[in-house]
Amino acid sequence: MAERHERARDDLRNWQEAQGGNVFVGNHQLRRLLRTLMPPASLAAHLAHFEHFGAVVPGALDAAAIVNNRPWNLPRLDRWSPIGERVEEIEHHPSYAECGRAIYQDGEVIAAYGERPANLRAQALFYLSSHAGEAGHNCPVACTAGVVKALAGAGSEALKARYLPGLLTPTYPTRLDGAQFLTELQGGSDVGANAVVAEPDGEAMGTTRWRIRGEKWFCSNAAADLILMTARVADGRTGTAGLGLFLVPRILDDGAVNHFRLRRLKDKLGTRSMASAEIDFDGAIAYAVGDVSDGFRHVMRYVINTSRLYNTLGCTGLARRAHLVADSYARHRTAFGQPIIRFPLVQEMLASMRATNCGLLAGGLSLAATADAGESGALDAAEMAFLRVSTNLLKVRSCQHSHRVVLTGIETLGGNGAIESFSVLPRLLRDNVVYENWEGTHNVLVAQSVRDFARHRLHEGFLAGVQARLAAAAPLSAVLAPAYAAIDAAKVAIAEMANVKEGGIAGLMLRPHLEALADVVCAAAYARDILTEEDADRRAEEVETLRHFCALHLSDGAIPRDGAYADRVKRISARPALEADTSA
Repeated sequence: MAERHERARDDLRNWQEAQGGNVFVGNHQLRRLLRTLMPPASLAAHLAHFEHFGAVVPGALDAAAIVNNRPWNLPRLDRWSPIGERVEEIEHHPSYAECGRAIYQDGEVIAAYGERPANLRAQALFYLSSHAGEAGHNCPVACTAGVVKALAGAGSEALKARYLPGLLTPTYPTRLDGAQFLTELQGGSDVGANAVVAEPDGEAMGTTRWRIRGEKWFCSNAAADLILMTARVADGRTGTAGLGLFLVPRILDDGAVNHFRLRRLKDKLGTRSMASAEIDFDGAIAYAVGDVSDGFRHVMRYVINTSRLYNTLGCTGLARRAHLVADSYARHRTAFGQPIIRFPLVQEMLASMRATNCGLLAGGLSLAATADAGESGALDAAEMAFLRVSTNLLKVRSCQHSHRVVLTGIETLGGNGAIESFSVLPRLLRDNVVYENWEGTHNVLVAQSVRDFARHRLHEGFLAGVQARLAAAAPLSAVLAPAYAAIDAAKVAIAEMANVKEGGIAGLMLRPHLEALADVVCAAAYARDILTEEDADRRAEEVETLRHFCALHLSDGAIPRDGAYADRVKRISARPALEADTSA
């Protein structure tokens, strides 16, 4: 018996070691996508850094994130100094700073915005860092990116000069990080109901200075250096039109903490290493970012849309890590005398994880490249419609898919999958739940898409963009037949929407079609990605993976589970998820 136990423990030890490979070098699809989507000079300039960070993620970052998320190491509220000074600080375990150095300094996830356009590179780096889960910093990274974009796009020259250098530095101890406080107790997704007020208080920093008063209900990265927040101005306008956008520094010029109080920390299901709080503002000094009459427009353009793209690549990173864990486990865990990867039911699970991951990564990075084109002014109105609608729909679908992928990974590990100390998967699942409710629940994004279609006819440009991308993958049109069918069905449903007066009912009608359209965007991106593959055997293998993606997510009927299906899942699951050699 002891000998059997030791053999089993050796298998698990080998499984743990197998997960330590470079997550950039070992990801052939990621490298192929960047060769296609990133300008050659830019990729050449940053390739060594991608490779470096690909080693840091499963090494220093992952180890620190595991320690930092232990219950006894979670953040604690520390409102007062030893001599009774108000400090409103969050006390973190030292492993929190280790995660921060890995992400901000080794990863340069925010320093990437020192170059423009930056979305593709920044999102690829964020995808890599998300292999370690939220890790206490990945949500703040998305928030900080929103602060950078808002300041660069709408801030005064004085605000830019004061804060952008600190935001963009890759040196962790001296960097500034950001937060975005939008949610109020009575508001939630109904931002127009927000009641926190801003009162003018003279001029400073090349803009109007304001005083903020009121309560924000869900404030993530509660001890951020710079807070980007909405507040209502007294100009007679109601709803979102009456909201301005403001930058609130944590520390004032005299070194004192700004005029706000952290009431308590949120006891969250996921992203537990990152402190979220309820905060009371009592005359906090703030600076307008742009004209206050454009506040909500700036929020959507610079903050929400940025965070939704981050959400998509973050969920994709979680899903990729789950696949890596499950795939390596299946190759090392034995049952009934053989590795469990030899069982067709396990092969099916791994094939579904691989296919979903490939679609999400292609869709997410292609969208990031489109965002770069949009910020560069290279898109026409139809392509801008595609970008806006796709950003919302991929946020929905990436969360749903990554949730299922992580659950499948847990199931692959059996009873071990539910053990927090056995693998990262329980934490990834908890983090994913937070992603699903961050920057717009599924219902909110469906409702926004319905409004965009009804009021602005954005579906026309969006569908044109989807069809153009499918046309670019014409050699794989037979494999993509379910995608074409999904578009036809969506067109019928959108036309029928015109006869529905109540928007909520229209949302009920369109939701399954919107989810399918997100899958079509991913399938088209993956098809175009496959066509750039030079190795014929690998290309044929990935065509089968695309076929499986379409069958899983775009097929109306049940998948025929016959011998051909068994051969397909066996072929898709045969190649290790983390490859040692990714040369084309």
